[in-house]
Amino acid sequence: MKIYLLTTLLAVLGVTAAQAADAEGFVPLFNGRDLAGWVNANCAPETWSVREGVIHCTGRPTGALRTTRHYENFILEVEWRHLSRSGNSGVFIWGTPIAAPGVPFLRGVEVQVLDHGYAEDFEKQNGKKSDWFTTHGDVFPIHGATMKPFGRHNGQRSFPSEDRSKGTPEWNHYRIVCDKGVLRLSVNGKEVSGGEECNYRKGYLALESEGAPVEFRNIRIKELPSSNTPANLTAPEDNGLRTIFTGVDLRGWKTNAATARRWSSRGERISLLAGEVNSDATLWSEKDYGDAEFVFDCRPAKPAEGKPLPTPTIVVRGMEVKLADATAGNYQRYSVTVKENEIVVKRGDKEAQRLTLPAGSKTHAPFGLQDSGAAMELMNLYSREL
Repeated sequence: MKIYLLTTLLAVLGVTAAQAADAEGFVPLFNGRDLAGWVNANCAPETWSVREGVIHCTGRPTGALRTTRHYENFILEVEWRHLSRSGNSGVFIWGTPIAAPGVPFLRGVEVQVLDHGYAEDFEKQNGKKSDWFTTHGDVFPIHGATMKPFGRHNGQRSFPSEDRSKGTPEWNHYRIVCDKGVLRLSVNGKEVSGGEECNYRKGYLALESEGAPVEFRNIRIKELPSSNTPANLTAPEDNGLRTIFTGVDLRGWKTNAATARRWSSRGERISLLAGEVNSDATLWSEKDYGDAEFVFDCRPAKPAEGKPLPTPTIVVRGMEVKLADATAGNYQRYSVTVKENEIVVKRGDKEAQRLTLPAGSKTHAPFGLQDSGAAMELMNLYSREL
């Protein structure tokens, strides 16, 4: 853990030192060469890359590329363009370091990045314009975040006062002013939407991958004085959890004939088919782990009428850990920590069980997803070594 913190600190200091403020007080968040200063939150390695001086996103899987550090009060400028009609993306403000439970998105405030084709298709299919979204800079909180919207709105979603964005493949400019929990968005030179009383109001900034290729450039930020945001309005900080699932395939996991019949990857999820239990169908990580924490979301399928729910089971350092409190039909977030000879399992923030590894257990072993015989889905799989 100390090594991780030191490495992170040195990386941040290195990026900061190399990026001096310009005359207006802005520093670049993207150096035009690589993704230094950014973290792949939950995407495949190839989802985010640098091409000809821009950040290129394939759009698959749905997920995020986030900053390495928190930001509180600031002015953020970014240019974006979609590379296909109806493309969808976003800029996340004050987000979490990993995805919110049961979804591939960070919790935070989203500044919508949407191509006009999306709205045109909606109007064609429904015979009217949408009354719940636009393609000109909507601002809205997602997955636990909250915001009081400015102007015309639907729920907490702030609609723009003018239609100012350009369609693919033209570039658009966003200026996002965030100060003391107030967010104001300007699209191509004019303020159009935003909100106040945001929760969170300090956290990570992120770019979104959501189904279509999109590019970002000229990302820069000017930090404003701190307002000493309290802990309850601050997103959790990065503790070293990193994705161990690409969201598109089973790279990083050992597969054989048995696992190929039972396990698959689609829609940012790892799925287990229902069927007879096969001991050879445990899905093992390619990496061996010693002391470590694993975080994942688990959703068992509802069993056939009159049949009990098979217990989802993972394997840590060779020991089966049964998630007896898993609820059918709903995603639950689990944290499983193994340190020395003890395993602690949490469901959400509450400790669910504490186990002791048998004498002579392996000090390092792969992490396993066991075939329980019932259909099940997992997503947002992360690990960190302790």
